[in-house]
This record gives sequence, structure tokens and C-alpha cells, in this order.
Amino acid sequence: MAVKTIAQKLEQLYKLQTIDSRLDQLRAVRGELPMEVSDLEDELIGLRTRLENFNTEVETFNTQIFANKEQMKTSTEAIRKYKAQLNEVKNNREFDALNKEIEIQDLTIQAAEKKIGDVEKSIALKQELITEVQTRLDEREKDLENKKTELKEITAETEKEEASIITEREKAKESIDEKIIKAYDRI
Repeated sequence: MAVKTIAQKLEQLYKLQTIDSRLDQLRAVRGELPMEVSDLEDELIGLRTRLENFNTEVETFNTQIFANKEQMKTSTEAIRKYKAQLNEVKNNREFDALNKEIEIQDLTIQAAEKKIGDVEKSIALKQELITEVQTRLDEREKDLENKKTELKEITAETEKEEASIITEREKAKESIDEKIIKAYDRI
């Protein structure tokens, strides 16, 4: 192998730098698009998680409503039973005790009705949030599809040219001393 002059080494490095510049320009066409796609995918994951959490909360609220309705049924049944027993009382003390039990069951029903009302308001608020998040999710999915399509088109347009430049770069690297390549890559 012939010894290369400094001028020849510099010419080879210049050629490699020119090739790398063309490669950088080609990759710059994509711009921030790959990062935007990645950010949108991350945002979609977050929105889906949020939506799942809201739906879980709504299910919990519905369970609470069911439990309160069951409590109301139980209390209503107890009131019927106590009213039937009122006809069979033998003294004032039994009468007062049954009336107190009826009052307690009435209060239990009122408390359950209030809890149901509160939970229904919470469900309505969560439903609004679910609608907002779903709308945003749908918009973001459309944005993601558009960006992915755009990225595919750009990548398809530049793929062949990028491959040929990379091949040209590898050939140019072969004629340059390994120490110089390592220093060049570090820089």
C-alpha cells in the first residue's frame, strides 16, 4: 500500500464530510416528525389510561348506587314489618321502640337517597370528563395517523437515496486510515 500524503488524506476526509453533509440534509427533511409521532403516541397512552381510570370510577359509583338502593329496599321492608308490629303492641314502651325503629329506617332511607344524588352528580361530572377526553383522544389519533402517513411518505421518498449515500460513505471510509476515521467520528 502506498503512503498517502497529507493532502490526499485531507481530500479523502473532505469527500467523507461532503457525503455526511448530504446525509444530514436528507435526514433533516424528516425534521421533528419522528419525535412528534413519538410524543403523540405517548400522549395517546396517557389519554387512554385516564379514560380507563374515569370509567373505573364510574363503575365504582354505580356500585355505590346499587348498594344504597339495596339499603333503601332493606329499610323499606323493615318499616313495613315494624308498622305491622305496631298493631300488635301491648304497651307504650313497645310502641315507642317500634316508632324509633321506623324513624331510624326513614333516616337511613333519606341518607341513602342523598348519597345516591351525590353519586349521580359525580357520575355526571365524570361523564363530561370522559366525553372531553374521548374527543381529545379521537383528535390525537387522527393527528397521529396523519403524521405517521407523512413520515412514511417522506421516508419512502428518501430511503433509496439515503441507502446509496450510506453505501458511498462506507466506500469512502475504506480508503481512509482507521485512526483518522475514529478521530473524525469523535468530532
